[in-house]
Amino acid sequence: MSTFDDLNALSSQELHDRAYRYAERHLDAGFFYSLIEMMPAAEEIEGQPRQAAADIVHWGQQVLDAVKRDPKLVDALRPVYLDYLQKHPDA
Repeated sequence: MSTFDDLNALSSQELHDRAYRYAERHLDAGFFYSLIEMMPAAEEIEGQPRQAAADIVHWGQQVLDAVKRDPKLVDALRPVYLDYLQKHPDA
């Protein structure tokens, strides 16, 4: 399942889980790093400006945020999961 329409039909949580599992299986540190980079923006989108500011200062927190499954952040990162899974049709 790799077409945009097929992937877009999945929930944000399903996209997160698929992208995470694929990146984990393929040791794709670049994907996880991209999540860390985007986390402050996702937190801003979801109305968490203090958390975003803290993450910019404390990157270690970003690592933890990138791997947890906060539903609001998973939704904010939905486009990232869609893009990643389209690039990896065997996910």
